[in-house]
Amino acid sequence: MLDAELSTAMAGVDMIKSCQKALRQISDQVLDSIFYLDAGSAEAFQYIGGLPVLLELGVRSVCSLEHASPLDIAVCWRETSDEPVQKMVVMTSRLLSDAHRYILRCLHMHRSIRHCTIFTSISENAHSAHVDAPLGPDAYREYEALLFQDYQELVLKSEFAQRSAETDDVESSVQNPLLQESIAVKEEDRLWPTSSEGTISGLEGNSAGKSLDGLSSTITKEESWKHLKVSVKHFPMVFCPLSPKVFVLPSESAIAEARLSDKFHNSLSPGLPPISMDLTSDGDDIPPGATLIAHFLHHLAGQMDLKMEIFTLGPLSQAIGKVLTDLSSLYDVGGRTKRSTGLLLIDRSLDLVTPCCHGDSLVDRMFSALPRRDRSIFSPQSPDNGATNTVSSSCLRRPTTDFRVPLESIFKPGNSMNNGGHFSNEGLTAFMSGWKGTFSLLTPGAHDEKNRNLLIEKGCSQLDPMYGSLASSGSCNDVHCLEALLDRRTKDGTLLIKKWLQEALRQEKVSIRTRLGAVTASELCSLINALASNPASVMRNRGIIQLAKAAEVALSEPWSTCWEAFASAERILMLSAGDTSQSLSSQIQDLINKSVIWRTQNQGKGHEPPPGLLSIRDAIILSIVGYSLAGESFRSSGSGGPFSWEEEHSLKEAIVDAILECSPGVNIGFLHGLEGALESHWQNLQLKNLNEAQPKESPEVEDHSSIDFDDQWGSWEDEEAEGDREQEYGELQLKLELRDRMDNVFKVLHKVSDARRALLFKDRQSTLEEISNATSYTNRGLISKILSMVFAKCDIPGLEYHSSAMGRLFKSGFGRFGLGQAKPRLGDQSLLFVFLVGGINALEVREAQEAQASAGADGVELLLGGTTILTPNDMFELLLGSCSYI
Repeated sequence: MLDAELSTAMAGVDMIKSCQKALRQISDQVLDSIFYLDAGSAEAFQYIGGLPVLLELGVRSVCSLEHASPLDIAVCWRETSDEPVQKMVVMTSRLLSDAHRYILRCLHMHRSIRHCTIFTSISENAHSAHVDAPLGPDAYREYEALLFQDYQELVLKSEFAQRSAETDDVESSVQNPLLQESIAVKEEDRLWPTSSEGTISGLEGNSAGKSLDGLSSTITKEESWKHLKVSVKHFPMVFCPLSPKVFVLPSESAIAEARLSDKFHNSLSPGLPPISMDLTSDGDDIPPGATLIAHFLHHLAGQMDLKMEIFTLGPLSQAIGKVLTDLSSLYDVGGRTKRSTGLLLIDRSLDLVTPCCHGDSLVDRMFSALPRRDRSIFSPQSPDNGATNTVSSSCLRRPTTDFRVPLESIFKPGNSMNNGGHFSNEGLTAFMSGWKGTFSLLTPGAHDEKNRNLLIEKGCSQLDPMYGSLASSGSCNDVHCLEALLDRRTKDGTLLIKKWLQEALRQEKVSIRTRLGAVTASELCSLINALASNPASVMRNRGIIQLAKAAEVALSEPWSTCWEAFASAERILMLSAGDTSQSLSSQIQDLINKSVIWRTQNQGKGHEPPPGLLSIRDAIILSIVGYSLAGESFRSSGSGGPFSWEEEHSLKEAIVDAILECSPGVNIGFLHGLEGALESHWQNLQLKNLNEAQPKESPEVEDHSSIDFDDQWGSWEDEEAEGDREQEYGELQLKLELRDRMDNVFKVLHKVSDARRALLFKDRQSTLEEISNATSYTNRGLISKILSMVFAKCDIPGLEYHSSAMGRLFKSGFGRFGLGQAKPRLGDQSLLFVFLVGGINALEVREAQEAQASAGADGVELLLGGTTILTPNDMFELLLGSCSYI
């Protein structure tokens, strides 16, 4: 029996199959139920292919928790009896206190529900440990009682109001104060119970609920609420696997939204680990995001039968490692039958260059070019409650991981599918409705035949935009598409997609001529259109079509040229970082000035900017890269940063002048509150330039003999001077305000420089040169460098090992008798699990796999994870934008 368990544990780890296996283990609870997913769980289910699994398990329908409707109960995916639905299952990635009002609304909508099962990805211990959660140590049982009590109160209030409306007995309502109170309850109050002081309704007990219970026999005969059974269970497998070996957390989950640092002098952003923190405290100062990550990793390892040897790099990772060690010591049972795993936690703040850079990765290009689904409207507090909820106020609004692939061009009239007549008017509309999963794509007033034909003739421009999802690209020839692309560079990735398209065309017996050489966006477009020649072919090959369309968007203009311009500028900065600080600061200033010169000369002329011209926002992103590189190459100067006061002052003035000279064209987070003043300034500047460009006409000669110039000349001069002074004063005030904002921006850049300086490998340079070529090593990210040292079994400076309680006992107590336990080495583990606290990008995944291949460590299994997917724009928002402390 033990050998069988060990052989199962030693099998290869597949994150997608593990999630699907966990879903099948709850088949009894979900059978014949209406299944509600919150936004975070829906993100995860797209990546794991969870919806087909739920259909296989016999779920009636899958609906959105935040957008629940009374019509949800009428939808059914399977043939069942006409009996009303009695089972409801909720899958949430948030705290129970945050999801409470949505769950309560669903129960109130569907009165026939008798069994309500709630699966949450936040464990019971994490609920009690979270600083903002109102539930105690027995969180699940407390919430079961709370939900039942609030549902009872809500149903009885609703029945009171309904009964009073039917009888229309005003006198009885006046005599009965409890009934009068229920009549006064608004509709939204019945569906959205109010909360008090940041806690959920009914947590402290409700006397009104007890009174209603006493009078329930006089109100309703059915008393349906008494038959409701509520159960809360833990389901930790809620994450987004990009491939069987790489995953991130859903952006709309409680773990990803929780802050990773508090606002102190050493904090970069609420979404990034701090530069330093006090690790001697008892854990009360640990940010809530760190606590939730520790509990998630602990239960994830338990679900996958992994016994973790914990190693950390960075202050926040060390804090998470301490929590993980305590959890493993308290709750691990049967650890001997589990597979030993080396868990390496790394702070994202130690390497801010890699996620800001535009590396050679096709998947990163897709992530940056594709639009993302808008976040769901989530509000833990009541709409009528003016108090701000403490949980929601501290949440990060990260972009979702649902990358949308535009597909409307496939169904335009110019496509062969439409010209060939394979789609009727109704067929095209029905097909698009089925793909999008909506009830109707037609605009209001388009129900008659004339308007419908008009919409079809005009193509999809009059319909809602049609998008696919990169998360549901699936597999091609039994190969996971994203997994195959993650370890390839841009050129190799596009060639692989072209090969997949050609194989699909051969299977569809469609011939098309292709050319040799590099793959272009236009070539991908022609192959996609040929494969989408009929509806059946589109449905059979929808995965590769979506993936190829995403690659086409990434390779098209202006994305492709802009990406190459970024990469070229970053290479220049890396070369300048090896020279002097003056050389690097001059390069940064030149990049800022280049982004302004063309726009200043052509503003208001209607000219399109040339390909590859970087914006002011782009130049600021490059400044983040430059400061991070300077932190590693140069010591801190008297100004607190890596550059001298004169060099930094020139950079500040260059950015201020760039913002004043022309509009950035996009939103810049640290300019919040100055949009109106800047817009007025840019309009005045544009009008002034337009007046100067127009030829001056000779003024007409008028007869001024009757005007007394001596009386009016002084008043005219005073009015003009006063107007000029007001305009100059406004511009001066705006410039001073911009300089104040720049001071805050450069304080963040100083922290970026300090974070890079916190971990240097210069003392290990001789070891690194033995591992790989020094030049190629320097240009790689932190994960690649660390893994190269791990596979070479070298000591890593700053790496801390967290021993379990039993390990500490052997080390301290039994060691004196010769029974000491040797410290495990990370390089000796057959399974390495690397998790980046703060986020990861696709370039790091490719570099990690290249480091493993170059070291010849084929026998080592490598898992990679991160808090979220990071793009250069995401890093800007975290440091200087909407998710920053500025």
